[in-house]
Amino acid sequence: MLSVRGLTKRYGERTALKSLTLTLRPGEFTALLGPNGAGKSTLFQVLTGLFAADEGEVEVAGHSLRHDAPAALRNIGVVFQQISLDLDLSVRRNLLFHADLHGLPRALANERIATDGARFGLGAELDRKVRELSGGNRRKVELVRAGLHRPAVLLMDEATVGLDPKSRHDLLAALREDVRTRGVCVLWATHWVEEAAPADRVLVLHQGELLADGTPAAVTAALGEPTLEQGFIARTSGSADAAAPRERR
Repeated sequence: MLSVRGLTKRYGERTALKSLTLTLRPGEFTALLGPNGAGKSTLFQVLTGLFAADEGEVEVAGHSLRHDAPAALRNIGVVFQQISLDLDLSVRRNLLFHADLHGLPRALANERIATDGARFGLGAELDRKVRELSGGNRRKVELVRAGLHRPAVLLMDEATVGLDPKSRHDLLAALREDVRTRGVCVLWATHWVEEAAPADRVLVLHQGELLADGTPAAVTAALGEPTLEQGFIARTSGSADAAAPRERR
């Protein structure tokens, strides 16, 4: 569903991504684990067309981001790190606006809003203003929005920032159910090891390079420590933020 080959992105003399190569499969929940400054957000900005890569190629569902960006981007849904909803509009109006941007017929949009809203526990919230919702439910609204046009790939950039433990658990559970029912491919960026541990696959990114790729058990073995957390901290200790997962525990 998502193919990245030799992706390099520079900011002046600093290289944020260094010849990154990876391939994601349908129905796979992949955690992109890295400390702050590892290059996770830069990768997402390139994948969503906000930044152009200096080198390399990206394909989404077989469409080249460089040569056919509209087709590639139609197959991507995104939940950004910062909330990107209109707080003064209702949940329904936020979702309808997004559906209109994707050219969905109004009847189909309303059907999907009702179905997806119910699946994520938002059925009773659709006509409330977004500012009246909890942080967890706001994130669920963004997740519904990201999937309205039925993308092949969902990108989640630090989507649990600011959420309490129950809201984080509920959001992850809802997303994994969506992966199971629709076969969507998810790339979940995080610097919290406990969010990565249950994933189907873990990618460890540090200073723009991929350190490990595989199941949580395989990545733990590759990092050479008894646990994924210990391996992550040991291999990314050059970052000032590398101790963050330990502090949270």
